[in-house]
Amino acid sequence: MKKTVVLLIFNFLNSIPIYSQLVPISIEGEAQGTTYHITYVDSKNRNLQPQIDKILHDFDLSVSTYIPNSIISKINSNVKNIKVDTYFKTCFIKAKEVWKNTDGAFDPTVYPIVNAWGFGPGKKQNIEKQKIDSLLQFVGFDLIEFKGNKIIKKDPRVALDFNAFAQGYSVDVVSVFLKSKGITSFVVEIGGEVYANGKNSNGVSWKVGIEKPIDNKENGNPLKAIAKLENLAVATSGNYRRFVIEDGVKYAHHIDPKTGYPTKNNLLSASIFSNECITSDAYATGILVMGLEKAKVFLELHPELQAYLIYSDENGKYQIYETPGIRTLVTDIVEEEKFSLFKENYFNFKKIVYKRKLFL
Repeated sequence: MKKTVVLLIFNFLNSIPIYSQLVPISIEGEAQGTTYHITYVDSKNRNLQPQIDKILHDFDLSVSTYIPNSIISKINSNVKNIKVDTYFKTCFIKAKEVWKNTDGAFDPTVYPIVNAWGFGPGKKQNIEKQKIDSLLQFVGFDLIEFKGNKIIKKDPRVALDFNAFAQGYSVDVVSVFLKSKGITSFVVEIGGEVYANGKNSNGVSWKVGIEKPIDNKENGNPLKAIAKLENLAVATSGNYRRFVIEDGVKYAHHIDPKTGYPTKNNLLSASIFSNECITSDAYATGILVMGLEKAKVFLELHPELQAYLIYSDENGKYQIYETPGIRTLVTDIVEEEKFSLFKENYFNFKKIVYKRKLFL
């Protein structure tokens, strides 16, 4: 039930720092079937990539359903006496919280249906109503609980999928690591999910781009808006990059846990801002499943979340719904020519285009 999104992170490596003579360190690599890009300012000029790669490797061994011997895969396979680690426990607790708050719109136990539709590691199955109905009986986060550092299922066929928000959590994990090293100026992007701490080397907020939600499985789309991040996370969920087409009908990868079918509503993209990337990532998925009208009501009750939602009106044109605090964070791109001049004069940027394999 995972989305894909392409974000644009502006790289300031070739600019002259305003308030510091320190040159930012930029590293990139592969993790979780996608890529990561991290920029940080370190007075000790340390290369922290080996430690970060180790952290991300261990993270995969906990919560990736694409690794057969991961903790979550063993739990799904009902291997006995599996003790969970901190990564798994944190994901489970957060998932339970978001499941309750979204009235089940976000539900990691939808995993068997995600697999049946071909959006997981399993082979796509022939989708019929009878098949979906048979799988729905194992969907519901009330069918599984955490007791004494172990998972208890009410039915062994219940299975978990943290892919909808685990990538956001991995951003938080790396961010905590950087802070533990005394680093206060950094941006972490893993598979499009982002957390930025402090200001960049020029003394201003980090900036990322939000795509137009155009169906496109491979390449980056034009940008719709630019967001400023400072001690803030953003995750975007959309139905425009991962989907299948059968008999001329498009099926997006976000599955409604209550129906077992891909969501059908006019909400195209949900960008959620919060203090933690795990929170932004999970709620972005839940809100996309809810649809626009339910999302509006939900967001009024959760002022800790700021949202930039792109939806399609009755004429098929893009429209924006934004929460009250979003204007201080996001600037719409109205004219491509002006933005082209803007970025040419002020930024040396790198576009991050990725394909997910392990966390889809």
